[in-house]
Amino acid sequence: MKTICELMDLSGRKALLTGACGHIGEAASECLIELGATVAILDRDASACQERANALGENAWPIFCDLGDESSTRTAVHKTIEKFSGLDILIHCAAYVGTTEVPGWGVPFEQQSVAAWDRALRVNLTVPFVMAQEARSALCASRHGSIILFSSIYGLVGPDMSLYEGTSMANPAGYGASKGGLLQLTRYLATVLSPQVRVNAITPGGVWRQQPDSFRQRYEARTPLRRMGGEEDMKGAVAYLASDLSAYVTGQNLVVDGGWTAW
Repeated sequence: MKTICELMDLSGRKALLTGACGHIGEAASECLIELGATVAILDRDASACQERANALGENAWPIFCDLGDESSTRTAVHKTIEKFSGLDILIHCAAYVGTTEVPGWGVPFEQQSVAAWDRALRVNLTVPFVMAQEARSALCASRHGSIILFSSIYGLVGPDMSLYEGTSMANPAGYGASKGGLLQLTRYLATVLSPQVRVNAITPGGVWRQQPDSFRQRYEARTPLRRMGGEEDMKGAVAYLASDLSAYVTGQNLVVDGGWTAW
């Protein structure tokens, strides 16, 4: 029987991570590197991507991509597989979130536009579909293939808009719709890509990022662990689902929300 250290070891494994320069993406990339993986750091900001790869060291490789473009997305996956001579782990962190600055997005429901909805669903939901298609052969050949999709508590429950009263914060309809779709895509891919590839989701709750005190206090009051999450809270979930610690786990949603959805 392998030890825990042996099961979580990612030495020699190759990963592709979208949204790598975002808050959760940074935590996920650190986790993979710490466990021994080589990681392709994908982001649309070329300079930030290069800077992030430099900070992570020689096991990180920057790749720039506009995820809004299908051809560019497929090319990025292909280049990564070619560069690494294979792929073991695919993680999708990139997303339109409430703070994304796009016209017709972070505004009241009646002002939300179809154009913003379409752009968000492209990045949040269509991209992992495209990337899974493009990476399928390499992941199947891996013998350790693992796909991790980042959803949200708003893919599970509707928003309590009273939390946002008196703030400029937003919760667009397209966010929850796309994150709910990711959970169904997780289940679909888990069955279609089995038994060679495991596919699971991580669902974070609210993460502390200097939100207004009124929002933070309301949020924490209805969270059993009485605090918002931090990027570090995601590392254990990534380590578990990316490694052989979860070798018999697929089609599941690991909720990391401090108990938010427990009541």
